[in-house]
Amino acid sequence: MTKFFAIILVALTLIIPSNKVFAGGDKPQNIVEIAISNGSFTTLVEALKIAGLVDALLGDGPFTVFAPTDEAFAKVPAETLEALLNDKEALTKVLLYHVVSGNVTSGAVVNLKSAETLEGSSVKIKVEDGEVYIDGAKVIAVDVMGTNGVIHVIDSVILPPSLR
Repeated sequence: MTKFFAIILVALTLIIPSNKVFAGGDKPQNIVEIAISNGSFTTLVEALKIAGLVDALLGDGPFTVFAPTDEAFAKVPAETLEALLNDKEALTKVLLYHVVSGNVTSGAVVNLKSAETLEGSSVKIKVEDGEVYIDGAKVIAVDVMGTNGVIHVIDSVILPPSLR
């Protein structure tokens, strides 16, 4: 079974864009710079600014960020997203729920059942039919390496248990 996941990860790394595509070139970037330069994370970056978390994620880390794309945020009903963006405490909880301490690469993620987030709760990790899910959100790109951590791109915004 572990061999199967290793094969899937190799296939994913060949299919999914490398960190150079996300990072915009050869200059090393931290995870915030990657999110800004990519252009697919404008809502996430704006939310980080509103919550006052940009400076924290500019730190040494390392951090593992399960980063929802703009398309993922578009799945959230407009009134819910607006309310969240206007509630700094709830927004901070949601954003910190997307971050795990340490460099948790895809090779490690597939061997976990859960991971404790900086919000304080744990996300559930599930591998099914060669796909990886974080609290039900599908991982669509892996191992986007930054100077202070790693980004795994997810297709949905995930909510901590206290906000479900």
